[in-house]
Amino acid sequence: MRWNTIPQSSSSLSHHYYRSLLRTHAKTSSLIDGQKLHATLLKNGLSASPNTFLQNAILHLYASCGDALSARKVFDKIPNSHKDTIDWTTLMSCYARNGLPIDALNLFLVMQKESLRPDEVTFVSFFNACSRLGDLVSGSQGHCFMVKEGLPFTVTVSNAAMDMYVKCGKMRDARILFKEINDPSVVSWTIILSGMVKWEGVENGRLIFDEMPERNEVAWTVMIAGYIENGLPREAFVILSVMILDMQLELNHVTLCSLLSACSQSGDLFMGRWIHVYALKNMEKDMHLMVGTSLIDMYSKCGRIDRAFRVFESMSNRNVVAWNAMLSGMAMHGKGVEVLGLFRQMIREVKPDDITFVSVLNACSHSGLVDQGCQYFRDLKKLYKITPKIEHYACMVDLLGRAGRLEEAEILVREMPIRPNEVVLGSLLASCGLHGKLHLGEKLQQELIQIDPLNTEYHVLLSNMYKLAGKQENVNFLRQVLKDRGIRKIPGMSSIHVNGKVHQFSAGDKSHPQIRDVYIKLDEMVRRLRSAGYIPNTAQIFSGSENGIDNAEEREEKEQALFYHSEKLAIAFGLISTRPGMPLHIFKNLRICHDCHSAVKLISDIYDREIIIRDRHRFHYFKQGSCSCSDYW
Repeated sequence: MRWNTIPQSSSSLSHHYYRSLLRTHAKTSSLIDGQKLHATLLKNGLSASPNTFLQNAILHLYASCGDALSARKVFDKIPNSHKDTIDWTTLMSCYARNGLPIDALNLFLVMQKESLRPDEVTFVSFFNACSRLGDLVSGSQGHCFMVKEGLPFTVTVSNAAMDMYVKCGKMRDARILFKEINDPSVVSWTIILSGMVKWEGVENGRLIFDEMPERNEVAWTVMIAGYIENGLPREAFVILSVMILDMQLELNHVTLCSLLSACSQSGDLFMGRWIHVYALKNMEKDMHLMVGTSLIDMYSKCGRIDRAFRVFESMSNRNVVAWNAMLSGMAMHGKGVEVLGLFRQMIREVKPDDITFVSVLNACSHSGLVDQGCQYFRDLKKLYKITPKIEHYACMVDLLGRAGRLEEAEILVREMPIRPNEVVLGSLLASCGLHGKLHLGEKLQQELIQIDPLNTEYHVLLSNMYKLAGKQENVNFLRQVLKDRGIRKIPGMSSIHVNGKVHQFSAGDKSHPQIRDVYIKLDEMVRRLRSAGYIPNTAQIFSGSENGIDNAEEREEKEQALFYHSEKLAIAFGLISTRPGMPLHIFKNLRICHDCHSAVKLISDIYDREIIIRDRHRFHYFKQGSCSCSDYW
């Protein structure tokens, strides 16, 4: 429709006509047509009429279409005397839905100053904003305000408040609200279910799931994803088969993306492949953009970067998110040169965003491409008009620190326009440990303690530096600090998927059903490693003696501790549980240590196995005695 051909009139009928059109576009989220109509109204001077109900309709149009900036401009032009609770709530809801939860909460505070009484929809938006921020304090205050003012807790409001408590990990408060609902909806049950699975374990979640009088697709997805994330693929398949075969429910693109995300976190390639096949068979000819992007992420994080790239190449429609997923995956696999080549191809097709450059800079850091990384960082604002964020500075500090350019890295940290966070300072501290910069490390550790006093990683990094510098008194002091505060190191855990089941090991594990066979294989591994020239790297193991002098017995204990690291146990299990020549895929929650890295290189050669280890930061491909990282990690 051509808006400039509509007869112009200042009559009440004309206003109602335009208002009806604006409402129609708001319902259908037709932003472009709505903008054209708004332009026509501005041209004809109708939107500036003393009767502001057209401006209210325009506000609702932009808010419904997610254009928060335009909605705010219209909102500010409406006199406060002509804005009611609905108008304030409309803008709040727009902020909460479109990634601006802080603006939503600030608007709520201004609304209170204007003495406007919030309604049910206002509090739904308020609790949604608190959920997105994980803001328990504001959420609890809003809950108390509702009780104090006697506002009704409808099912919708209760669900929003429950979701806030669940997101903040306060299951007791969520359950109290749930019990107060006279007739809980399927959404109410699903919110409680998701909280139980996340905070109290998949077994407790299953009890709620079995009690549910009605289950929607979200509830089934929560339960299946919970099993996948907890390394229980068989249980996940049982639920999945019931959902598809018995309940006749299809997996839509949202469900598929949720399940693929769970596979990415757990490293469950078997389930990920099944979902890929299902998507190919049951979805439209062209792979859904979100599903394709999730598949790229899943294959990348499960160690199959070649398959991720094949999915990427097969996508007929690729937006910046899909490109970023591919770049991030390649960076994680240490393919720095390939990332830069793909980036050059990307800028010919789509406009890169800030996330793109996090992947590019990470790739440069992991591959030692220092000059290239520095150039891309300089180009961020100059060439691509992107203001560097804290993530970009963290990448640059890591890039310079790994390369031994710690003075430059520290200058960058001190001159940042943003206050450095623990990621930035922690990265610089790790580089200090790598290059023996003890004085700077001590200074950084004090800053990090102020940010997060309970983080053991900083203490361990500095302790290792003291140990290497021969300062045992300092080592003992830090150990005592941790002990006095009741802080324990995060235990190293490694998992391996064999025959559709996840097997998990911790250092010195004795709980696995086949642990006796695992240790027999481990003893054989150690003998063959020693014959190949392996010398355990005990330099960074804490000394048990006060003076730091190792005797033969203590050295043996340290070596045994290294032999029993979780990834070595997982490899031993993999060797006895798979056919000769099959690659082993290990997933570890912490960074692989130098001793294990050296040992696994030799193991890959001795047993003629390709061993892929995903640690907290990246992938390591061990093959024929070498690693893909070239010992630069």
